[in-house]
Amino acid sequence: MKIYSADTWTVEELTDQVADAGRRSLVIPAADSKKEVLATFGEALEFPEHYGVNLDALNDSLHDFADSISDNGAEPLTVIWQVPAAFRSDRSFGVICEILQDAESYAGKDLAVIAVLL
Repeated sequence: MKIYSADTWTVEELTDQVADAGRRSLVIPAADSKKEVLATFGEALEFPEHYGVNLDALNDSLHDFADSISDNGAEPLTVIWQVPAAFRSDRSFGVICEILQDAESYAGKDLAVIAVLL
């Protein structure tokens, strides 16, 4: 997982950079609370209806999502997560980063994650 500052990079510049590398990008919009962040990931990545909107469900659903990219032969994907300053002080920020890093490692080249600190 790579972390960028919005003071240095815009989301548009990052999506252009991702496209230039031959990858698709998907932006996860900013959310201020753990519950909102988990729900936003579920909506943006189109997790199934039974997604539990908790950290374990995020972990499981990201692994399933990574499998679906590989199984479908889709172009590799870079997820760009917009992280507002208010959420970075939340205890769950670090846990979500670990989950994202684990999913990225699990998926190999098929899934990359960029966090943009707003």
